Amino acid sequence: MHRNRAKTCAAAALLTLLAGTPAAAVTPEPAPARAADSTLRTISLETAMRSAAVTPFSLIGVTWADPSAPVEGVVEVRTRAVGTHRWSPWQALETDGRAPADERGSSDPLWVGPSDGVEARVAGTLPAGARVDLIDPEGGDGVQDATVRPEGRTARVLERWRAGVALPTRPVPRMVTRADWRANEAIVRAVPEYTGPTQVFFVHHTATGNGYSCSQSASIVRGIQAYQVRSRGWDDIGYNFLIDKCGTVFEGRGGGVGRTVLGAHTLGFNEDASAIAVLGSYEAQRVTPRVRTVIAAIAAYKLGAYGSPPNGRVVLTSGGGDRFPLGRRVPLYRISGHRDAGRTACPGDALYAQLPSIRALAGGTPSGLRIQRMGGATRAASLFFTKGVVQPVWSVTTPTALINRFEVWADGMLRTAAPGGHNFTQLRLPPGLHTVTVRALHLSGRSTAVSSRVVVDPDAPVFHRRPALALRPGTVTGTSVPMQLDWNVSDSVALSSVGLTRPSATNLGTTALTRNVGAPANRPAVFTVRATDRAANVTDASVTRTPWVVSEVSAQRRGSWRALRNTGYLGGTAVGGSTRGASASWRFTGSSAALVFSKGPHAGRVGISVDGRPQGIVDLHSTAIQSRQVVWTGGWSQSGEHTVRVVVEGTRGRPGVALDGLIYLR
Repeated sequence: MHRNRAKTCAAAALLTLLAGTPAAAVTPEPAPARAADSTLRTISLETAMRSAAVTPFSLIGVTWADPSAPVEGVVEVRTRAVGTHRWSPWQALETDGRAPADERGSSDPLWVGPSDGVEARVAGTLPAGARVDLIDPEGGDGVQDATVRPEGRTARVLERWRAGVALPTRPVPRMVTRADWRANEAIVRAVPEYTGPTQVFFVHHTATGNGYSCSQSASIVRGIQAYQVRSRGWDDIGYNFLIDKCGTVFEGRGGGVGRTVLGAHTLGFNEDASAIAVLGSYEAQRVTPRVRTVIAAIAAYKLGAYGSPPNGRVVLTSGGGDRFPLGRRVPLYRISGHRDAGRTACPGDALYAQLPSIRALAGGTPSGLRIQRMGGATRAASLFFTKGVVQPVWSVTTPTALINRFEVWADGMLRTAAPGGHNFTQLRLPPGLHTVTVRALHLSGRSTAVSSRVVVDPDAPVFHRRPALALRPGTVTGTSVPMQLDWNVSDSVALSSVGLTRPSATNLGTTALTRNVGAPANRPAVFTVRATDRAANVTDASVTRTPWVVSEVSAQRRGSWRALRNTGYLGGTAVGGSTRGASASWRFTGSSAALVFSKGPHAGRVGISVDGRPQGIVDLHSTAIQSRQVVWTGGWSQSGEHTVRVVVEGTRGRPGVALDGLIYLR
């Protein structure tokens, strides 16, 4: 180790634009840099009029060769949002004048946002040499012909549009500041000097022994500072960072944790470097997993900030030392031990043996990333369904200390970002099918991503036929009149469930259109059908009807009838008829009607008419006696006044019938 030396080299800023990556792909994080210049791409107007898929752009206009030529036509364009199949409405381009310096005639430009498809149409004529000009503000220099992709191709492009999205500040690892460990600023001999982008990160141990408690660590750091300044004559403490055996990090040499402070730690290789020293001696004792992880986080923080892969290698030029002479080109791991650059046993055999695992941690991609759930959405197979607002919740097995941030993308566009310590965020999506991607960025700059498909369905199911009740064949009991419930409901995306909520909860299934039900006689019955789609949109529809039971006694009877008494009859009574032509009729107002008879081995047949129109013959024969049977039903689309009449046929050998009443719905 040695004192600071003045530096004369300057650091160059670099720019890397992010390219799109599919789910679960691993990509390097871009280095900080200058903004890119805009790219102009052009296609012929004829090509645009046939609809073209092109490399992404955000601004569009039409130009022609002669700036003085009159314009006798109108151009309209529509564009396709990047990474989707959604086309914008047609928009007219204004052509309201020219400037003296114009080299080409032109329309006014139109900002359309990130787009990868364009179509034009013209009413009238345009001057010669007309073309469509496409501007990509995030692109490189120059003028290019647009890359036209055949419309039928389905290659997916995940464009990295960051406009308007605030990215979290790159996290600074937690540490004890110089003020907190009470650095002696009075003994510091010079202002900090700065070096170039961090290319290598050295790991040291202080060889001060391990017999200390972590409550003494700050005192040890103060002692190292005093020793290196007062005893060895250095400007300040030599290490950029220090860490104790409990994993607590201390800010070392002053000048700014996030800046490239020139330290005094590794003879011949202090420039373009940073270093951490573990308090203690590690010839035979390994550092704990926590200390190993924190060292990796600090290394990734420093190296990753300048695009230096922590698990890579670099060739540096020695500034002169006891192992490598001045000017020697030396290959080093980006995370190296002190002994790799000098004649020393530092950082001890045990800690040195742990450096490969530290490199793997510092330079790895976020591992175990998965979307645990999608808040505000329900899952069906591989899809999530939502009304519009979703809250993706994710998890990752990589320690939080090594995570830079999380980004959430929708259909190739960055929508929001969250700090590395967060595991959820919220975003609103428009209707349709979307791909939501969660991208985890490591401090090293590497990333990994996982995606889920989300269907946004803001519309509730629709009843094409509201619930309706009609009487049906069956047995009338003291508590239930047999009825049939009909409905027809669908959803623009997919139904999740259809069921009754009244009179009791019943699952009806998503494909059924009818169900046999029952309700007590002579009181209103309410049936409510609830349809729920997969996005949890709900629609209810109800029907209320009263099944009135009318006694056979109230019928207008003609011919010969006799009274019957038996507990099997409704109310314990019925009327019997066996004479051909005997009739009974009821007049009522309702939407459905049913006739109740007893059936048996000797029962005959009856004719039925409604409002004077014959409805057919009903045979009441059965092998066993069955009382209170609905043997005929009729229904109408609306409630109205109707007359139902029954006529005894007087069937040969079994002429008798037992009439038990009429039921109608109202």
